[in-house]
Amino acid sequence: MVRGHDPALLGVIAAVPEWAGLELEVTPITLGITNRNFRVDIGGESFVVRLSGRDTELLGIDRSAEYEAASAAAAASVAPEVFAFLPEHRALITRFIVADPLPEADLERAEILEAVVTSIKAIHAIPRIPSRFDPFRVVREYRHTAESRGVPIPPAYQDALVKADEIELAFRAAPIPACACHNDLLNANFLMRDGHVFIVDYEYAGMGDPFFDLGNLSINNGMSEDAQRMLLERYFGRETRANAARLRLMRIMSDFREAMWGVVQQALSTLDFDYVDYASRHFARCLEGAGNLRFASWLRDSAGEI
Repeated sequence: MVRGHDPALLGVIAAVPEWAGLELEVTPITLGITNRNFRVDIGGESFVVRLSGRDTELLGIDRSAEYEAASAAAAASVAPEVFAFLPEHRALITRFIVADPLPEADLERAEILEAVVTSIKAIHAIPRIPSRFDPFRVVREYRHTAESRGVPIPPAYQDALVKADEIELAFRAAPIPACACHNDLLNANFLMRDGHVFIVDYEYAGMGDPFFDLGNLSINNGMSEDAQRMLLERYFGRETRANAARLRLMRIMSDFREAMWGVVQQALSTLDFDYVDYASRHFARCLEGAGNLRFASWLRDSAGEI
């Protein structure tokens, strides 16, 4: 029996030929602040049906590119297998993975962080994907989208943009090759089974700077200074002044992106979530990081040997 009889979900179920005539059970998955997710148990198998939120293309999400990125990550054994992509229903269906969630605190443990880094590096090594992610462009695009929808831009935006421009200029002086990145490494997107970390949700995946993933991972999961050093050592084999500086600068950009994401969602989302508070908290942390007395030295050090 389908509990809830969500019309959009029923339309997706009816569109999957393999499910025709089979008994099924649907369980809502309450995690997530952009889309609606459901576990579907049918024919002795389990799946996750993800229904995209309204107007999510205005968040920079390309659903076809997401499908390709998720499929490539699954081929690299770091994401669930993609079972079906139904763009006409704004739906992506993946196989359900029986695994444990990964609490933020566990990222302070060397063996857990090692497993997470291994999976992140596997994503960074997948073949080129069709989308691009540039945080310096994203924050500007989000501003335009929010303003066009009548959402006021917080005063903190301009101060953050000044710092973002300095970071972009420093990175351009010593560019590194782009790779496939996830760009949304919240611990809620990690699942662990038998020492292996699966990473889900490839909405924002795109070719970009791997330091954004590392900064995003570390700031969104509250990683300590010691854990940040471990992160760099696990990823690069050593910590250098340059990779430490780039990590800290991208932590700032990650918060700027999250803050502006929260601003745009005030115009788009129908979910019961306080996006104003979300944006405010991330702006505060972004400017706190940018106000660090070492900011200027990070800019200089970022051009060194990684």
